[in-house]
Amino acid sequence: MPIQDHFRLEGKTAIITGASKGIGAAIAHALADAGANVVVSSRKQEAVDAVAAEIGDQALAVAANAGSTEDLQQLAGRAVDKFGGIDIVVNNAAANPVFGPVEDTEAWAYDKIMEVNVKGPFELCKLALPIMKERGGGAILNISSVGGLSPEHQLGIYSVSKAALISLTKVMAREWGQHGVRANAICPGLIKTKFSQALWSNEKILKYTLAQLPLPRIGTVEEVAGLALFLASPASAYCTGGVYTADGGYTI
Repeated sequence: MPIQDHFRLEGKTAIITGASKGIGAAIAHALADAGANVVVSSRKQEAVDAVAAEIGDQALAVAANAGSTEDLQQLAGRAVDKFGGIDIVVNNAAANPVFGPVEDTEAWAYDKIMEVNVKGPFELCKLALPIMKERGGGAILNISSVGGLSPEHQLGIYSVSKAALISLTKVMAREWGQHGVRANAICPGLIKTKFSQALWSNEKILKYTLAQLPLPRIGTVEEVAGLALFLASPASAYCTGGVYTADGGYTI
């Protein structure tokens, strides 16, 4: 089989959270281009409707709060009802309502960050697991951050949550590999998205960050999506429990 065929996803169904824009939307497009059915999810229906319309008949738009177990149950159910199963889960939704010293993080903000960034992926993957087992396996892709590898300045609890997500990925890989279910994590660096605008729109922070990069530029969502396609596809069939950076060399 030609190597490019290992990147094809015909007959597979993927759920992507946080897919109304940025990295999530780019991943949804990449997986759909590779032949997958994609369930595009985020909090606002009109936002995911727009992404699904761009993709076409392969896409289903489902509004869901990634921090709500009830919403995630409905999301998984809609995926199965529409496409017959779940083969790929991409946990991209994330929350970070605060930017500043860790001691200024209030309890409500801590709870929201952990609920969306850690508990949400945990619950959605638990819902997908029995379906993947019935289908002979699956791929889980958790979008972490370089902050999960080394705490980011002014992003303390967010960094904690992303470190927890990396650990959760490894636990899933170890326990679920026997069922043919793989789990890997991507840690983006500074990618030009609305979510990271507080960083790249600040001239002082941007200058400082770029000075540390072997590739001295901001990354694009397509560059993260290409890595996601590899990890979601049979091309990475022997990869599980891995933590992959897309950071311009920031973590070297």
